Amino acid sequence: MDVRAQAVASSPAPASAPMKTNVANIAVLGASGYTGAEVVRLTALHPNIKVTALTGDKQAGKAFSDVFPHLVAATNVPKLVKIDDVNFGDVDAVFCCLPHATTQEVIKKLPSNLKVVDLSADFRLKNPATYAEWYGHEHAAVELQKEAVYGLTELYRDQVKSARLLANPGCYPTCSQLGLYPLLKAGLILPEDILIDAKSGVSGAGRAAKEANLYCEIAEGINSYAVGSHRHMPEIEQGLTEAAGKPVTISFTPHLINMSRGMQTTSYVKLAPGVTVDQLRSQLTSTYEGEPFVRVLPKGVVPHTRHVRGSNYCLMSVFPDRIAGRAIVISVIDNLVKGASGQGLQNLNLMMGWPETTALLQLAMFP
Repeated sequence: MDVRAQAVASSPAPASAPMKTNVANIAVLGASGYTGAEVVRLTALHPNIKVTALTGDKQAGKAFSDVFPHLVAATNVPKLVKIDDVNFGDVDAVFCCLPHATTQEVIKKLPSNLKVVDLSADFRLKNPATYAEWYGHEHAAVELQKEAVYGLTELYRDQVKSARLLANPGCYPTCSQLGLYPLLKAGLILPEDILIDAKSGVSGAGRAAKEANLYCEIAEGINSYAVGSHRHMPEIEQGLTEAAGKPVTISFTPHLINMSRGMQTTSYVKLAPGVTVDQLRSQLTSTYEGEPFVRVLPKGVVPHTRHVRGSNYCLMSVFPDRIAGRAIVISVIDNLVKGASGQGLQNLNLMMGWPETTALLQLAMFP
């Protein structure tokens, strides 16, 4: 058995609550986008979920397999409809896969008894002023924003279990915080001069037609974007500030990679006085011991995005920098699964009292 397989085999899954026998009716709002399609793909194997409503206003009336032919075998899902045509009285929970700003207007009109997993950014930031600063408009559902629970599952599991409205984290914040949060909380790295170099597949930009995402615009190259202004920065800083117990400001630059899915964050950090890289690795290992979806790789093994493709896993490792007193933390995820729909389902499982790993134990697709 090689070191990667040995690491996976040696990590036990946490104890789970008994599976409930009831089936919940689920609506997927914005199902014509990539994250909506991933919700349908993943929930197809879920014994407690029945998808009873799929919305996509521009695709209303179409069979779901006409919009996503790769899901032609998903014959038990309804046709796409407009949101206004959904009978939410027959729905138990909602996956909201709508664009930012649109989401808050929709969710505030939903029945208050529904459990909601929101995959947009609308409820991730706790401070309404911060939201307005970064998104260019006032929040339209401030009371709901106060209620929302931030759902980075491994860090906020207890809060997620009792949540009604769940703010699913962004892809970059998920990938970077999983590697950095435990180290800051333990005081092993300094909160100053954290540099995050991030790379994402093109699916992170969504399915809408955009000139910048055309094949000739992205093929055979790599480019930075939203340099110094990406909206995931305040979300990352919010979490890292909580971990450090003091304000944290990061340097963050995302890059678009010529691949459909996958994400890597490479974080450059300063060690606290007297701390070694081996202590960082030990802290990450102990933090995620028993976690079903986070794997700290053995010393010297580099995480690859290809090794998490299509899965809900996060692989990470830590390395010494050639500059004394610094370290490099590398994390990889599938941006559409652990970075979006997979983590959303992980959270809904907890919210509904089902085993956390239900329908999520698919291994990565390789090659």
